[in-house]
Parts: sequence; C-alpha cells; structure tokens
Amino acid sequence: MGGADTLIAAARTGDEAAWAELYRRHAGRLELWLRWLPASDAAVSAEDVAAQAWLTAAGKVHDFSGSDDDFAGWLFGIARKHALNDYRRGVRRRTSPAELDSGAQPVFGVPGDDLSPIEGQDTVRRLLGHLSPREAEVVVCLDVVGLDVAATAEALGLRTTAVRVAHHRALTRLRRLMADDAPGEPTPEPQG
Repeated sequence: MGGADTLIAAARTGDEAAWAELYRRHAGRLELWLRWLPASDAAVSAEDVAAQAWLTAAGKVHDFSGSDDDFAGWLFGIARKHALNDYRRGVRRRTSPAELDSGAQPVFGVPGDDLSPIEGQDTVRRLLGHLSPREAEVVVCLDVVGLDVAATAEALGLRTTAVRVAHHRALTRLRRLMADDAPGEPTPEPQG
C-alpha cells in the first residue's frame, strides 16, 4: 500500500483523524449531490441519506479495495443506493409534505423577497429536466459536485466511456436549449 492510501489504511484501523479528513473532503459535495437526486419523501433529507452512507462506509471500509482517490466514487455509490431505496419507499408510502404556513420563517432560509438563489436553482432544475435521468445525474456529478469521470462512473455504476458520452450529449442538448431560450420566446417544456 503506497503513501497515497494512508487515509484509507488509517480509517480501517478506526483512526478518528482519518475519518475526519475523509469527511472534510467529501461530506459537503456528497450532500449537495444528494439534494439534486429525485426525492419522493419530504421526510428524508439529503443529510439523512448522507448519514446513512457514512455509516455504511464505516461498516464496510474493510471491504473497500481502492485508494484514497477512489473513495469518493465508492462513497457516492453507497449514497446513491440508499437514496434509491428511500425513493422507492417514499413512492410506496406516497407521502407528501405539509402545507407551508404563510406566516412562517422565510422559505428556504432566504429572507425577504430576495429569491434569486432559488430562481437560479429552478432554472438549473428546469434545464436538467430536459435531459434523460442518466445525463442529468452525470452533469450534476461532474459539473455541480465536481467529481471526476472515474468517481462519477463508480458512483453511478457506469463505465467511464458511458459517463463521457452522457456528459457530451447532455452538454450538447443544454447548449441547444439555451440558444433556443432567447428572450420573447416560450421556454420549452421538459421531456416526459
């Protein structure tokens, strides 16, 4: 085992500092990525799924055979499986969020009328809605979260070539949509 794999080796022994460093490197982008995945149950947050993934990773780190650099793809793959299970469970239960109280706290933590961050997210979500689910996941992994191609392939259970092809097709489609989305023209509706 080389020097590049010292974090994983230390994590296998239960070293808290190694786990803290792995968490520092991956927790933020893992939660960001999970927020972009489809959710069917408002009671399950991205933080909940991330916590499940970290617990699973801690329990299975002895089965992990990759390097420190491979850890992100492995962790994201675990999180994706947990998210899919939660999604399926939510569809079976058919839960829905409660209505928001109009006199409650600011929506999404945005005070007053400054909704521009939310509108920006809505625009990105609308554009991603024009892509196939695979293409949208690839774009979010690579361009929103910042995973590399190998980690994206591991996380999504794809080959690296399939990731590159899906990314190319997605960006081509998004460029065309943005070019067609000129002022004064109606915005195209997302596909099925």
